[in-house]
Amino acid sequence: MTFHIIDRQNWDRAPYFEHYLSPRCSYSVTANIVITKLIERLQTKKLKFYPAFIYMVSKVVNEHTEFRTGFNDGVLGYWDHMLPSYTIFHNDTKTFSSIWTEFSQDYCEFYNNYNEDMKRYSDVQGFFTKSHEPPNTFPISMVPWVSFTGFNLNINEDNNYLLPILTGGKYFNQDGKTLFPLAVQMHHAVCDGYHASLFINEVQELADRCEEWIF
Repeated sequence: MTFHIIDRQNWDRAPYFEHYLSPRCSYSVTANIVITKLIERLQTKKLKFYPAFIYMVSKVVNEHTEFRTGFNDGVLGYWDHMLPSYTIFHNDTKTFSSIWTEFSQDYCEFYNNYNEDMKRYSDVQGFFTKSHEPPNTFPISMVPWVSFTGFNLNINEDNNYLLPILTGGKYFNQDGKTLFPLAVQMHHAVCDGYHASLFINEVQELADRCEEWIF
């Protein structure tokens, strides 16, 4: 992994960054992703939905510098690639753990990485159960019990948490379609409404083109 330092003096986004950083101006957008084709494809292949969700948002994050921009040891820059850090629910204790998995653009390889981590850590209790989490991770969580229409997290980390935060909800059927609520939370210092829209639209495109990456 490589962290590329941003030259704030010659950065096109510098005035926007400075304006939105100090007031901790983050925002969230929730949209329903149509996953009808994706669910049918996964059911045909007898595959799980959660890793497909993690893959799609990870792929979009890795396609755009804005979604990989943050602070590393107090220095502003962007990672050349990001890894998903996601939650696992423990039904017996009603608690969760957070683990991370190596990402690959190849879905089969990523799915294998995910399964290996799940085999090892799914029954391990604790908050962070997979050690040595690298700094180039971003958070993903799932609330599979409710089809929410909005979701927001309040973070105060000295204004410095700039990476996207992704939360999925319970998918549901409506008007013959299967819909999946996806909440995207971003910091306005590095991402505007255009970028949030771009994120959501590209996740939708991946869901529509699921036959191209789920073999």
